[in-house]
Amino acid sequence: MNNYHIAYLCLLVVALLPYVATMIAKSDRSTFDNRDPRGWLAQQEGYRKRANAAQLNAFEAQASFYAAVLLNVLVGSAPASVNVWALVFVTMRVLHMVFYLADKDRARSLSFGGALTCVVGLFVLALMNVK
Repeated sequence: MNNYHIAYLCLLVVALLPYVATMIAKSDRSTFDNRDPRGWLAQQEGYRKRANAAQLNAFEAQASFYAAVLLNVLVGSAPASVNVWALVFVTMRVLHMVFYLADKDRARSLSFGGALTCVVGLFVLALMNVK
């Protein structure tokens, strides 16, 4: 039995993060146009525009994270290591969204870099465990 449970939970959290940003971007039901949501989002300013950008960036970050985690599971990397990398990735991505919404560009870029470092770390871990 493997103990990748935390990493698996992180996969779920990463899958849901873009939708959190989407809900924030579309939270103004008085003006939101569900007939043309993308057009409506393209016209937004301030935190709604940033929330939409955070949503798009969160979707973009998913694939490499999923691949890195699942590759480690396939090669049998130490679950504790995979779990730590995955938790740090999720933490960095949550911070990325918070900083995006708060318009803190430097902190946002640092958290983006931290998350990317986790993905690279996961790939390196997998490469070290290929038999």
